[in-house]
Order: sequence, then structure tokens, then C-alpha cells
Amino acid sequence: MAGSSRTTFAKRQKERQRQEKQAEKAQRKLQRKTQDQETDPNAPEKPKDLTVTYNEEGIPEGFGFHDF
Repeated sequence: MAGSSRTTFAKRQKERQRQEKQAEKAQRKLQRKTQDQETDPNAPEKPKDLTVTYNEEGIPEGFGFHDF
């Protein structure tokens, strides 16, 4: 029985490290997100509705991948 407590402790320690790493990643992600918003406040926002654009001949152009 004495051997099993050591493996349990190792598992707990490993799980704690995993949770700490996950929390650090989430914190860095949030920091990058807020930093991007602060650095470029004049960035044009994407329109919420699709906008039909026309070429030189007046024919409607198709929507691209980034339009959705």
C-alpha cells in the first residue's frame, strides 16, 4: 500500500501543473486580446450585415470567405 500513495501524490502534482499551465495560457490569451484592442482602436469594424458590392460593369460580386 505504501507504494500507491507515492503514485497518487505524483498524479496530483502532475494534475496541478497541468491546471497551472492551462491557467497561464488563458491569462496570456486574454492579455493578447486586450493588447490587440488597445494597440489598434481605429481598426475598421466588420459590418454586421452582408454588403453587396458591384464591379465596374455594375454586376454584383460574390461573397468571399471573410464576409461571413
